[in-house]
Amino acid sequence: MNLNVGYEFTYRCERATPMLFVLNIHSERVPDIVVPDRMTTTPNVAVTTYRDSFGNWCSRLVAPAGDFTMTASAMLHDSGERDAVVPDAPQHRVEDLPDDTLQFLLPSRYCETELLSDIAWSLFGNTPEGWPRVQAICDFVHQRVTFGYEHARVTKTAWDVYRERTGVCRDFTHLGVTLCRAMNIPARYCTGYLSDIGTAGPYTDGDFAGWFEAYLGGRWHTFDPRNNEPRIGRVLVARGRDAADVPLSHSFGANTLTGFKVWADEIDEHGAVVPLGVR
Repeated sequence: MNLNVGYEFTYRCERATPMLFVLNIHSERVPDIVVPDRMTTTPNVAVTTYRDSFGNWCSRLVAPAGDFTMTASAMLHDSGERDAVVPDAPQHRVEDLPDDTLQFLLPSRYCETELLSDIAWSLFGNTPEGWPRVQAICDFVHQRVTFGYEHARVTKTAWDVYRERTGVCRDFTHLGVTLCRAMNIPARYCTGYLSDIGTAGPYTDGDFAGWFEAYLGGRWHTFDPRNNEPRIGRVLVARGRDAADVPLSHSFGANTLTGFKVWADEIDEHGAVVPLGVR
């Protein structure tokens, strides 16, 4: 099947403001891209790109004073299959892990393994290792945390989420990542588009989603404690240790976000959006 994904953000800046964005579809999906997600701006400004230390594509620009809109839309092929489930994927001993996975065992800005280590071992120390243990962690987070945009704040960490039991998808993900790392399972934060294909309504307004990948059986596997079920139409944008590494936007000056729209839709052979109700 084909997906149309994209965004439109509008800011009001008090003065010319340098900004960074991590919004491009990840390079691993390049073979699937039919129409690339090239950022355009109103008014038109110069946009330069670079690749960060995690391999994510980043954009930088200087937004002018006043109202400033940026948008992009892409089309890509997708298998239409749900996230893979590999229940027999084994857990590695720490001494056997590849070097490049070790950073994803360490504490990071939003993932305080040192605060949650004893709790993690008390909760999951007797669970089977490997995939069942990561799934047990996702089940716990999904059941413990209540979703709500009103609970979001930029300073919220995994420890806060564990105590307050509320949050948005990034908070579910931070807690899942932290509990995995505390159990010696490398886990990395992911952000991207997630369609509503194959799910029941009611459907909310589009947004970017957060999930994580755990290293089991010699490869990285997708886990999503917020939804806690395999989904269709997941499109990776960026990976990092936590959300601090992959902010959708970062500005170096005062501004107000006045418009925010994100979409991830199935489109038919004529380029029309397939209504969710008939999927």
